[in-house]
Amino acid sequence: QVQLVESGGGLVQAGGSLKLSCAASGLRFNTYSMGWFRQTPGKEREFVAAISMGGEFSELADPVKGRFTISRDNAISTVTLQMNSLQPEDTALYYCAANIWRISTQQSTYAYWGQGTQVTVSS
Repeated sequence: QVQLVESGGGLVQAGGSLKLSCAASGLRFNTYSMGWFRQTPGKEREFVAAISMGGEFSELADPVKGRFTISRDNAISTVTLQMNSLQPEDTALYYCAANIWRISTQQSTYAYWGQGTQVTVSS
C-alpha cells in the first residue's frame, strides 16, 4: 500500500520560511519522480515543483521560482520543499505526489497523492 505523508505546514508571517517534507512508503521511491501541488478553496489544484527520480532535474512553477527549492533523499524515501520569502498568496493546502513517469507538471500523470499539509501565510 502506497502512502505519502506530508508534514511541516503551519502558520508563518509574510517573508518567513517553511520546509515541507513528504515521506513515502510502499513504493520503490527511486523509480518515481515526485511533485508538489497546492490548492486553495474555490481554485483548481496547481503545480508547484517537481523533481526527477534521481534528483538531477527539477522544475518550478513561475510564481515560486527563486523562492522555493525541491530536493529528495532516496535513501530515506523523502522529498522536501523549502519555501522562503513566503507571501500570503502562497497560502494553500500543499500536496505531495508520485509519478512513475518522467518529471511532469501535469497532475494527471501522478498516480499517488498524499493528504496534504496546510500552509498559511499572514500579512
